[in-house]
Amino acid sequence: MPQHVPFSLLEAFPRSVRPSPAHPPPPRRIVFLARRDLGNPAAGGSELLVDRLAVGLTRLGHQVTLLCGGPAAFRDYRVVSAGGDLSHYLRAKSSFARQVGDCDLLVEVCNGMPYLAPLWHDGPTLCLVNHVHTELWTMRFGGPLAPAARLGRRLEHWALAGAQRGNLLVAVSPSTAHALREIGVERERIRVVHNGVEEPGPRTERSPEPLFVAVGRLVEYKRIDLLLRLWERVRPVTGGRLVIVGEGPERARLERLAGPGVEFTGHVSEAEKHRLLCAAWLLLHPSAVEGWGLVVTEAAARETPVIAFDVPGLRDSVVDGETGVLAGGESSFAAAWCALALSTDRRALMGKAARERAGRFRWDHTVRQFGAVAAEAVRDWVP
Repeated sequence: MPQHVPFSLLEAFPRSVRPSPAHPPPPRRIVFLARRDLGNPAAGGSELLVDRLAVGLTRLGHQVTLLCGGPAAFRDYRVVSAGGDLSHYLRAKSSFARQVGDCDLLVEVCNGMPYLAPLWHDGPTLCLVNHVHTELWTMRFGGPLAPAARLGRRLEHWALAGAQRGNLLVAVSPSTAHALREIGVERERIRVVHNGVEEPGPRTERSPEPLFVAVGRLVEYKRIDLLLRLWERVRPVTGGRLVIVGEGPERARLERLAGPGVEFTGHVSEAEKHRLLCAAWLLLHPSAVEGWGLVVTEAAARETPVIAFDVPGLRDSVVDGETGVLAGGESSFAAAWCALALSTDRRALMGKAARERAGRFRWDHTVRQFGAVAAEAVRDWVP
């Protein structure tokens, strides 16, 4: 079974380089460079994180702009489209010069394909990393496309360890910090800022019948196909329904694989997601890797424990045996699924522990921590 990475927010870095939020910096012009806006149909946890940071920084008096690919929606902060989903990577530099002009800090959100902003932006740059895609390149580009996977992996690693040299990098979890260290990023340049969660509203009713929910973008590394296979082993024991929430390029294939008792909802509103997470007996998260696994904390805030694999990111957001179960393999995942489904008392205890831990992660704290790192990046920049 994979070993837990011995990182925590307070232990990950020497005391001398921990950001201190004691005195908020003066208002600054901050630009986020990211692949998508939150309103994009393909938006996920990364887009939600950037939106919450942008909203929070705006409320603190900063002037925030999001430069992204695809459609640009109206928000409390400025959103500018730099082109299409892929073409905007090539247009980022010219779009920044034409539509933004200047800023006090450029935040490059690196989700696999880099913008290489430090090579063309003459000013302080900060890199926000959800997770390093080392193994995901092979999952996405297998077989005859293997050379593309190798190229993408090398480019991402060089961009993070080489092109960003001298800049600070924000990792969303100890696992991501560890992955950055593994590809050569110096420990002293990494700061850990966890995701937050909304203050939970009133709980809605738990389903009286077994209800299991999976939430996420339907892409290869989320491994919903594996969940569907396990459901065929679990369903005769537990009964009930398995609800898959989310959209993505894998949906049609997954629907063809689905057996009885499976429902695909597509994209749902925040209110409906809240209702489903409250109603669910368990959140199921079979992903191969995550930066943090934001939906885990969202479910925890609704007293819903999770079953996930013991993989990077999820081993940070789940306390094994307390707020959920981290499985070492498919059989142990299925066994934990059945055992928790059949034990109301154990689910309730885990749900309460999950809610208590989720109370430590709020967006206002995330914004304060990120703001402190942003101030450090501006202060320490050398032209």
